[in-house]
Amino acid sequence: MSLPLSNDASRDSLTGLAGRDAARQRLAEWLADGAQVHAMLIGLRRFDAVNLAYGAAAGDAALAEIASRLKHFAADELDGSWLAARSGGGQFLLVSSEACSRERWQLVAAQLLDALVRPIAAPGGTLRLSPRAALLRGLEGEGADSMLDRLGHALDALVAQPGRRVAWADGEGTRPGRSAAQLEADLLQALDRDEIEVLFQPQYACGTDRLIGAEALARWNHPTLGRIGAGGLFAIAERTDHVPQLSRHIARIALGAATRWPGDLRLSLNVTPNDLAAGDFGVSFAALVKASRFPAWRLTLEVTEQVLLADVAAAATAFNGLAASGIKFALDDFGAGFCNFRYLKLLPLDYLKLDRSMIEGVATDPRDLAVLRAIIAMARALGLAIIVEGVESEAQRLLAAAEGCFAYQGFLRSPPLAAGAFLTEAIA
Repeated sequence: MSLPLSNDASRDSLTGLAGRDAARQRLAEWLADGAQVHAMLIGLRRFDAVNLAYGAAAGDAALAEIASRLKHFAADELDGSWLAARSGGGQFLLVSSEACSRERWQLVAAQLLDALVRPIAAPGGTLRLSPRAALLRGLEGEGADSMLDRLGHALDALVAQPGRRVAWADGEGTRPGRSAAQLEADLLQALDRDEIEVLFQPQYACGTDRLIGAEALARWNHPTLGRIGAGGLFAIAERTDHVPQLSRHIARIALGAATRWPGDLRLSLNVTPNDLAAGDFGVSFAALVKASRFPAWRLTLEVTEQVLLADVAAAATAFNGLAASGIKFALDDFGAGFCNFRYLKLLPLDYLKLDRSMIEGVATDPRDLAVLRAIIAMARALGLAIIVEGVESEAQRLLAAAEGCFAYQGFLRSPPLAAGAFLTEAIA
């Protein structure tokens, strides 16, 4: 859970993240309370070259995108309280009071760097950055200034070493972690032992605030590494070539749980690039839904642009076949990434699901509101309903309802729930 800042002056004007002073204050508060604190300082290697090659506008756009990815990654992957900050220039800080092992924190860093290294669309061209991360766990009796100083020295040393991405600030080398073979064995055992848990993020109608369904989200309760979020879980599955198997496992669990839901509550499932890479995805998924006995018309498949980049024509073919059975489709994370409007022409879409960055500032920033209204107008012209994710305040919900958005999800009403807790909420 991201903790709020006391005032807007604590924020970095370019990225909207906390500034270094606000991060230092939060660190000091956690340490004074005796919390176990983990931190990482992320540096963009040779970032000055971006400004020289592409211009300051491209550099600013890249920093804003890195900040957005950092914040969204933390929201999805960290369970405890956390704060993301811009430390200055091309440096970012992530601090967390979540208790976890060194191995787990190093895995989080590796997953975050994988997210940050993806290409960024910016004025002047597509940018590819080289992030590095220095890590530490706070020592007993240590102060915030000491932690930040140690992180800074460790990052300076790391950036000077080509090829290394992660280093610990306490002088210890990075631990090798679990090998691909170990992770593959762990994942296969997890599928057999039901260590993969499916949570349900409730979705509510914007106008009435009525529960209308849920998005299925996977978590891995790893016996050594602790809880691994969906992003980390699928990254491991991709490294070990088990994404389709994992996707089917999650879909079976989610569909089985949803058959017990009352009324017409909808279930949303995510589609991965590896799912679509299988030539028989449409046929095999339709068979899976039929075997579950969950009504196809109550099912939505969510797809991101990342999924569509490889072969949008193949995706359109598979989706058209599934749409004929009544399954609905949502273009997920709209407003993040490249926003290729061609997808709106080619795919049988029913919903646009707005990335949380599209709703964050709408209650206070006229430009953000203008962008939201433009997207809604386009969606209406195409006959698409709008779903908003990441709603955290009543002001955001009311504004989304007033602008005609169909549904929302976010911590305003509920975090992701275990299957039993969601069923209790559904029948209440």
